[in-house]
Amino acid sequence: MLAIVIPAHNEAAHIGACVAAARRAADHHQLLGETVRVIVVLDDCSDATGDIARAQGADVTSIAARNVGMARAHGAERALASGARWLAFTDADTTVAQDWLVRQLDCRADAVCGVIGVHDWSPHDGAVREHFGRTYTDADGHRHIHGANLGVSAQAYVQAGGFAPLESSEDVALVEALMASGARIEWSASPRVVTSARTDFRAKQGFGATLLDVSRRYLPIGAAAADSADTAAIAA
Repeated sequence: MLAIVIPAHNEAAHIGACVAAARRAADHHQLLGETVRVIVVLDDCSDATGDIARAQGADVTSIAARNVGMARAHGAERALASGARWLAFTDADTTVAQDWLVRQLDCRADAVCGVIGVHDWSPHDGAVREHFGRTYTDADGHRHIHGANLGVSAQAYVQAGGFAPLESSEDVALVEALMASGARIEWSASPRVVTSARTDFRAKQGFGATLLDVSRRYLPIGAAAADSADTAAIAA
């Protein structure tokens, strides 16, 4: 059995597309009918995220931690208890390619770190998109770590100790623990996902926060000062 784990905090606007894409990946013919469980972990949700996820065919479980590391770990524990041999992780504002799981498994590694693309750059100035294009390595051998595109064998995950209860950078901590445990990691551009460049991001130090920091570098001095005053309004 395979499992796809998706943490979510008030993601009603995105979870439908996310789960639909995960279900398509789960039904890929090259998986030869192997069971795939899509698990959405509701983390202190107060909107319709759970109802939408269930309607799309996901298994839904809940915690109240407001902590993405704990949410991913909770989903992984559920998957392992069901006998999953491979754990694939993505985010609620992300859509995975139809062959996403197939490409992860094709790497034949203990863990796979994939790359991301962005479908809508409109929340940011064009300079941010250009900066991303110049600095992001979308090729095999990259060294990017994204919770939105990460896969790991059950054995390697358990040996590394699983996700730490971190509010951000939980994905980096897991990959570092995997490396320390001797796991073989594939840094592949084959498993594809498309994620959001939104400014109402959830992880305080995640991809959205990184883009916002880049955006501020390109603002005029006066505008940058005004933007800094609004930082507290960004959703965590």
